[in-house]
Amino acid sequence: MMRPCRSVLYVPAANARAMEKARSLPADAIIFDLEDAVTAAEKVPARDLLAKALLQDFGPRVRIVRINGMDTEWAEGDLRAFGRAADAVLVPKVARGADLDRVIARVPGAPLWAMMETPEGMLNAAEIAAHPQLRGMVIGTNDLMKELRARFRPDRQPLMAGLGLCLLAAR
Repeated sequence: MMRPCRSVLYVPAANARAMEKARSLPADAIIFDLEDAVTAAEKVPARDLLAKALLQDFGPRVRIVRINGMDTEWAEGDLRAFGRAADAVLVPKVARGADLDRVIARVPGAPLWAMMETPEGMLNAAEIAAHPQLRGMVIGTNDLMKELRARFRPDRQPLMAGLGLCLLAAR
């Protein structure tokens, strides 16, 4: 089981300088993003860059790799490269527990985190949280707002139901 993370830093896996700097920043965990933060043309080079970066010492920080979606051409390569190289694999757009099963079928025993960023995922939060390999949930508020067709509000009111469901499921 992983320790709780109070601060998590997202770092684009295509940015060598940012990954180097992350080694010295006071964060509990680092999410190395191969998905949204990396253009299609940079996906494979970013994977190679990240593989080299993960050989470095990141101290006590939890190293999490956000792979590309399982429906993309890059997911298999991401899992081959990082299913065991990082402390956890962050799976995007998890809608149900079966989405995590697809990852575990390729990388048995890998610790998983789930990106909760769709209405379907929120409604299935309890099922997702109960997955035996799940170690954390990350709520993708920007994507969730888009999926809900909601407008940004400082009070986050359109997100409250989803946030609550995830919190209840995680507890």
